[in-house]
Amino acid sequence: MPSASADSITQSATNLLLAAHHLRHHFAGQTVLEDISLELHQGEVITLIGPNGAGKSTLLKILLGLLTPSEGSVWRRPELRIGFMPQKIQIDPTLPMTVRRFLDLARKPSQKTGIANKTILSREQILQDLNMNLLLDKPIQKISGGEMQRVLLARALYTQPHLLVLDEPVQGVDIQGQSELYQYLNQIRLRHGFGILMVSHDLHIVMKHTDQVLCLNKHLCCSGPPLEVSQSPDFITLFGAQEPGIAVYEHHHNPQQCEHSHGESHIHLPAEQRFTHRASKPKTFGTHAHDADCNCDTDTDAPLNKS
Repeated sequence: MPSASADSITQSATNLLLAAHHLRHHFAGQTVLEDISLELHQGEVITLIGPNGAGKSTLLKILLGLLTPSEGSVWRRPELRIGFMPQKIQIDPTLPMTVRRFLDLARKPSQKTGIANKTILSREQILQDLNMNLLLDKPIQKISGGEMQRVLLARALYTQPHLLVLDEPVQGVDIQGQSELYQYLNQIRLRHGFGILMVSHDLHIVMKHTDQVLCLNKHLCCSGPPLEVSQSPDFITLFGAQEPGIAVYEHHHNPQQCEHSHGESHIHLPAEQRFTHRASKPKTFGTHAHDADCNCDTDTDAPLNKS
C-alpha cells in the first residue's frame, strides 16, 4: 500500500488520518520491522494480520506514538483523537471499581478539533448499542472476558475518536458475538465516519468486515482488498495450512439474501465454512466468554468445533 510523502500530506489528502513511511525497527540486534509504509483515511477499515512474532504489536506501538522507530516516520493528522482498545488490561483485584467508574475515567474529548466526524456518538447510545446498562454497577473484576471486551470498546468510543485502534477486539467473545461486534463496528464507522485499524487473527470473520488487509511478517508480505490478499501466494504460505477453511469470494449485494446494507461487492464465507458455538445459556451481544458458568462443554482455550 503506497503512502504519500510528508510534504504532500500537508497539502492534500484532506481525509488522511495517519501515514507511516518506510518504518524499520531493530531490537537487540534483530530486525523486527522492515520497510513498512501505510496510510489510513477517514471511514476506512484496515486490518493487520500476521503470525506470532510478525511485528504487529511493535507496529501498533509505533503508530500510536508509544515507541520510536529505528528508521522512518509516522505522520498523524493534527488534533487526531485515537480511541485505543487493548487486547487485555490488568486491573488490581482489590481495587473497588465498578464498570461505570472505569468508563468515567476515559479521557473526555476536547470540544473542537480540526477533524470532524459525521455525527457525535453519545455515551448513552454507546451503552445501549453494546447492551451494557446492566453491567454498569458490577465490580469490573467480576465481569466475564466477553463483557470486558465490550467495556474496553465502550471506553475507546467514549473519547469520540477520529481513529479507532483495536488490538484483537474479539478475544474472549464467542463466534456469534464476534460477527455482531464486527457488524456494529461497520455500522458506527459508516454512521460517524471514523477510521478503524485492527489487529486480528480471526480471519474467517474479519475478512468480510474490512476494506484493506495488511499481511505482516516483519515486512509487508501483501496488502490490498481482502479478496486480493486471500489469493496472494504469500498469504497462502502463511495461513493456508492453519486455516484451510478460508475460502473467500466476491459477489454482488442481494438485499434478499445478504445481511449487509451496502451496495458494494464484499467478501462472503460459504455457510458450510462458518463456525458456530452451541451454548445452553441465552446469549446477548458478546457476553459469552467460556467461563465457569458457561455450561457449553468447551474449554476456555480450546478451539471451537464446527457445527
